Amino acid sequence: MTLGANPGFWRVAKREARWLLHDRVALILIFGVPLFAFTVLATVFSQPVIRGLGVAIVDADHSAASRTLVEYVAASPSLGITDRATDLSEAARDIRSGKAIGAIYIPADFERDLQANRRPQVVGFYNQQYLTAAGIASSGLGDTLSATAAAAAPAGHAAPTAAGIGKLTSETIVLVNPQKNYAQFLLRALLPMIIHVVITLAAGYAVGSEFRRRNAREWLEAAGGNPIVALTGKLAPLFVILFFIMLAEPFVLEGFLQIPFRGAVPMMVAAGSLLIIAHLSLGALLQLLTFDLASGLGLAGIVVSPAFGYAGVGFPTLGMNAFAQTWSAILPIRWYMAVLMGQAARGLPPSESAFPFAALAGLALLYAALALLRMSALQRNRRFDAPAPAEATETIAPPRGVGGAFAAEWRRVLSMRSAFSLLFLAPLIYGIYYPQPYLSQILRKIPIAVVDNDLTELSRQIVDTLDASNAVNVAVRARTLVDAKAAIDRRDAYAAVEIPPGAERDALKGLIVHVPIYADATYLFILRSTASGIATAIGNLTSDLVARGARPDGSLAQARLASLSPADVLLQPIFNPVGGYASYIVPAAFLLILQQTLLIGSAMLTRTALAQQVGRASMISGVLGRGVAHLTIYLPALALYLIVLPHVYGFSTLGSVGQSLALASVFLLATSFMGQAIGTWFTRPENATLVLIATSLPQFFTMGFAWPREAVPPVASALGRIFPADFAIDGIVRINQLGANIWEVSHDWFGLWTLALIYFVLAVISAFRMKRRLAYARA
Repeated sequence: MTLGANPGFWRVAKREARWLLHDRVALILIFGVPLFAFTVLATVFSQPVIRGLGVAIVDADHSAASRTLVEYVAASPSLGITDRATDLSEAARDIRSGKAIGAIYIPADFERDLQANRRPQVVGFYNQQYLTAAGIASSGLGDTLSATAAAAAPAGHAAPTAAGIGKLTSETIVLVNPQKNYAQFLLRALLPMIIHVVITLAAGYAVGSEFRRRNAREWLEAAGGNPIVALTGKLAPLFVILFFIMLAEPFVLEGFLQIPFRGAVPMMVAAGSLLIIAHLSLGALLQLLTFDLASGLGLAGIVVSPAFGYAGVGFPTLGMNAFAQTWSAILPIRWYMAVLMGQAARGLPPSESAFPFAALAGLALLYAALALLRMSALQRNRRFDAPAPAEATETIAPPRGVGGAFAAEWRRVLSMRSAFSLLFLAPLIYGIYYPQPYLSQILRKIPIAVVDNDLTELSRQIVDTLDASNAVNVAVRARTLVDAKAAIDRRDAYAAVEIPPGAERDALKGLIVHVPIYADATYLFILRSTASGIATAIGNLTSDLVARGARPDGSLAQARLASLSPADVLLQPIFNPVGGYASYIVPAAFLLILQQTLLIGSAMLTRTALAQQVGRASMISGVLGRGVAHLTIYLPALALYLIVLPHVYGFSTLGSVGQSLALASVFLLATSFMGQAIGTWFTRPENATLVLIATSLPQFFTMGFAWPREAVPPVASALGRIFPADFAIDGIVRINQLGANIWEVSHDWFGLWTLALIYFVLAVISAFRMKRRLAYARA
């Protein structure tokens, strides 16, 4: 007997495998999108060490000492001098326009004050609106300026040694990912994020197509009338394919990119299987609930696309508000990422990953059970007997002129449930839903462990100072460093501070006391916040101790400080000065959301509009009319994202609203024309959702915002500029958040106009091509 000849599991699976092999959109989604994402992200992160961030130099002294300092800055591996500005106003323009990430101000009389031991202040400004680049720039500025200020001090003019306590200095020792390799961190995290979107959409497409254009009754009959067998048999081929894709990911990361895997392989294989089951079930469940392919896919996109924020990868869950923590707890990807980072990155014993693994297993069982219960309910209600709705065959006369095309597009949007949800409701939902994980802005009171090997008055002061810090709190007082590292593994602490024996004795002798910080660089944002908070607390304590017994502004205190450092190096963040994560990521993400929803909606509507029209029509007026319609449809979303929500969430809005809206209007027209050009190549309207929705995350890292443009290879940067959001994010964020004017971002203004013209021409050509093809088909 042939396998699958009789009704049952194998017959359903065989039927589904045959369909998958012959459906081009399914093949593109399952194989093409992950391959595209991996290629783009691997290219973007091919330079894991970021170098050459641009800085402007303002040298108000023009002395030999200031020239020495500039030469040292020019030799810094992480910095590169892009301009020698005449004053701070010119340097600020360089930062606003994107020519530089920061600036260095060397004051007048710098050399004279060095010689007089007056500790002249050198200020390093850095643009903290771009948080990733700002973190690297501030570290480079701090290290370079501190070292070069000492080198620039004239020989023979060192400060006289003043009796007093020695200096406390922190030294970060990274336990995991010691190279602080962003590629190791982000690639390992981003690829599962993209794959879980693909899993959910693939399951939704497979199930929803039965009710849209395939035959649901035939599907159930192939299972012998058993809805449980029908669903499991349908999803089984997808599980097998996606299992091998998930299995290939760590081999590719370790084999080609040399990113080590340290954990338990059986646990990761099991966790990957549970993730696939959970999101296959979730995608199927959403389709079974909505009973509409386009609506179900849109709902799936809303749930899984922003999951990167809720999974605790970019911004940790310990800093999220109550809603975000609750919602993230029901997302399987959050628990998979916890297992992945614990095993693959940190090499923990499997027992330490038992809780997130159990949560992942529980959610997989829950969503599978809900999907199967829904299938059984539909079978009892005889929903499988209902014929699939016929494809829309309504034909209409072609609209006349731009006004006719404009009015027809508005009617189409208002009459199509999927289009209305995508263009009107989705921006509103995303505007409220997407920012929630980031709204606390910064991490406070990160738990740390302390190992006090000195047990003196000074060591108790160090512990009390750390505990009183806003950035960290002493959650674990460990007896040994081994106990402290175990606390880090359990996530009871995110770093360990070891106070060495003899710390007080050495400090009283005037020696430098090194206080090691043992930190975990699995999550680089936590590492940066923790190390910075500890270093700041210890630095403040050092200043208090050095000035003890003397007036802080007195000559004795100044002499003591000068003996530690000949210049006062001040690092000053500008734009987003508190380093708020939401202020950094959300304004840019809003524009990417606008692009993706409009791109999908425009493609979907264009396919429908051209398929309905009979007779001759002007393609030029049709494309332009639809573009203007999309612009007016999105005006409320623009006002929401650029005016209303920034004030609600407390983001800075320094620039001209009119100039932001002018740039955004060209951005929307370019996106509409791009969507119209793409839409003519899809055979069905909903295919745009399947192919385009999973590509948004790779795009975000090609645009020079989340990942510095200096580190993006030219080929990846060129790919990013294909999309209008590349120019729009750069230009509108600089106007809104940095206070730039439109001429300071003229390259973005002209770039958007260029894309709008190119995509308008392509949309017209594509519309002619599609109308000709449809005419042949009807003949």
